[in-house]
Amino acid sequence: MNRAVQVAMAKAGQTAESLAAQVGVDPKTAARWVSQGRIPQTRHRARVAEILNKDMEELWPDALKRREPAWFRPWTEIEREAAGLRWFESAVLPGLLQTEDYARAVLTSGPLMADADAHVDARLRRQTAVLDRPRPPLLVFVIDEAALRRGEPEVMQPQLDHLIELARRPNVMVHVLPLRAGLHPGQAGPFIIASTPDGEVGYLDDQAAGRLTNDVAPLWAVWDTVRSVALPRDQTIDLLRARPWMT
Repeated sequence: MNRAVQVAMAKAGQTAESLAAQVGVDPKTAARWVSQGRIPQTRHRARVAEILNKDMEELWPDALKRREPAWFRPWTEIEREAAGLRWFESAVLPGLLQTEDYARAVLTSGPLMADADAHVDARLRRQTAVLDRPRPPLLVFVIDEAALRRGEPEVMQPQLDHLIELARRPNVMVHVLPLRAGLHPGQAGPFIIASTPDGEVGYLDDQAAGRLTNDVAPLWAVWDTVRSVALPRDQTIDLLRARPWMT
């Protein structure tokens, strides 16, 4: 329970519903800010603090604490400064494109489930740091169609709507790798190539942790292959809108 938010809402005559309407979120999301002590995304924190006439630090003193695993932190620093990210995912949607409910569903099904809420918050803050910075990077995603088919409909329908919305941004390119493409080298696992002022850095996930690599030549070879067999941007958006596997 976030008592500071609860007290500030009472003094301002605000409810979860009224706060949600002004901030532009679902009332259930606003209710979690109080009942579960959840930390809103940065842009939402600023708006809530303005509505409640409080400083953000008064309402969420722990907002700046690092929640992601220690082994992942070097990558988040690179991610925030990168001029471009090229990201391949085969089993789940990329973290930067996930809705809160989808992120929670993914994280509660894996090794981070014990502290899933904290990791969801960290993931949403990562999104804000990358997607909403003044000069956002070029983001190119190739997502295996299998990832779009995995998940409960009540979670996936709004997630796919969110994916379409992001895919329309001028700096965000989303490409679906269709199942009909057959076997491909990306099946060896997901990876990201970051373009930074100091050169290119790769990131790879495994079952235990993630690791950075400066040897990106093998990743580029896989990237060129999966990108070449993925759908163009407009056909990807059409597929996401039609979502025939849900009919």
